[in-house]
Amino acid sequence: MISSGTAYLLMIAIGILGFIVQARLQSVFTKYSRKRFAGGLTGREVAEKMLRDNGIRDVKVVATRGHLTDHYNPTNKTLNLSESVYNSNSVSAAAVAAHECGHAIQHAYGYAPLKMRSAMVPIISFTSQWSTWVVIIGLFVMGTLPQVFWAGIFMIALSALFSVITLPVEYNASARAIEWLDRSNTLNVVELDEAKESLSWAARTYLVAALSSIAVLIYYLGFARRD
Repeated sequence: MISSGTAYLLMIAIGILGFIVQARLQSVFTKYSRKRFAGGLTGREVAEKMLRDNGIRDVKVVATRGHLTDHYNPTNKTLNLSESVYNSNSVSAAAVAAHECGHAIQHAYGYAPLKMRSAMVPIISFTSQWSTWVVIIGLFVMGTLPQVFWAGIFMIALSALFSVITLPVEYNASARAIEWLDRSNTLNVVELDEAKESLSWAARTYLVAALSSIAVLIYYLGFARRD
């Protein structure tokens, strides 16, 4: 088993990797947000067309504040596009809008990993906030109440599992987006490659997050070996 010291170094390496991936993502999206695609549809129009083409009529496309804050909310069936995507007719806006539609399609057709992820959200909202504190307290009372420490480990493990389940959800949504952008002739061949590049870098941020969660779990498990 990997020691906590090795896991700590792994966390640092993953953190550096995450910084590089995030910087590259920002660079790619900035580059393609300046490039208007031939179809001229805005992010909102791309999303509405993709939803219609997939027979989805009960999802509302709305604008939300922020940059890269785009998300699909399965609770109220709203597809939330950031201001830089909602009114933009850039390649990156089309890619992001189609990706979020991919999540709406997953929801409509009962995509299993999305159902699992959605079911875990309430639990993860709690565990992500308190897991570290529970583990730390558990280390102080390890001699008398080891159950506290292991409860914290269980909470961290749930967060790691959540990150892993998120991977197929995000990659599948991007695959659905690219397939539709191609099939519908919304983007030409060059623009489609640019959209693929944008979404591939976005997906890598989730991969880094999953690796980071696993490294954190390994790090705290290393403390158990000392006792």
